[in-house]
Amino acid sequence: MSSRIIPVQPFDYVVFGATGDLTKRKLIPALYHRFKDGQFDGQSRIIGVSRSKLSDADFQKAARDAITQFVEKEYQDEAVIDRFIKIFSYVPVDVSDPANAGDLGKQLRDDPNIVRAFYLAVAPDLFEPIAEYLSKKKYYRRDARVVIEKPLGHDLASSMEINDGVAKIFKEDQVYRIDHYLGKETVQNLLALRFANALFEPVWNSAHIDHVQLTVSESVGAGTRSYYDESGSCAT
Repeated sequence: MSSRIIPVQPFDYVVFGATGDLTKRKLIPALYHRFKDGQFDGQSRIIGVSRSKLSDADFQKAARDAITQFVEKEYQDEAVIDRFIKIFSYVPVDVSDPANAGDLGKQLRDDPNIVRAFYLAVAPDLFEPIAEYLSKKKYYRRDARVVIEKPLGHDLASSMEINDGVAKIFKEDQVYRIDHYLGKETVQNLLALRFANALFEPVWNSAHIDHVQLTVSESVGAGTRSYYDESGSCAT
């Protein structure tokens, strides 16, 4: 069975934390593959937002560099890359200092047929301030989406506080919580082993298994990923 590419509506995709590691390693390569496969085209816009003072050209160069570094050579098509980076623009915004915030509104289109989505590739303690910023600036729409990245806090109380903060602005049907590590082969293989195996599936549940531990060793250090400031990491 071959996969089928389903085109999506044109969108304005706003990435907070656009200069961070997650955007460079994960988001831009993933979006490039979707663009290359024809799931969206030049009618859509990818708008980078962070505190760094960059121009559109700077952000487009960063996107090109990310594709060169993190997309397999066999999938790199210079003509496609040229078309892809043309839909990138950038707005410097510091949500903690509204006086120095750029005008994101100039980049957002009012057409209700254009999907508006906000991806918060930032530390969880910024989720609520960004949601409040979007509301105060009237960038929020009832049909908008917001994507927040796990982990949400460091315990139940902090997780509930973060979710409650986002819920002050966004309704539950607008919020998408993701963890890109669920796409790791280690996890995918574990799920396939359980559900495709008649021997394991009936007994692989909370009644028989206390907990599961996964170790995914990385060759990349913590770098600028602020998550590790509180959670730490093990070197292998």
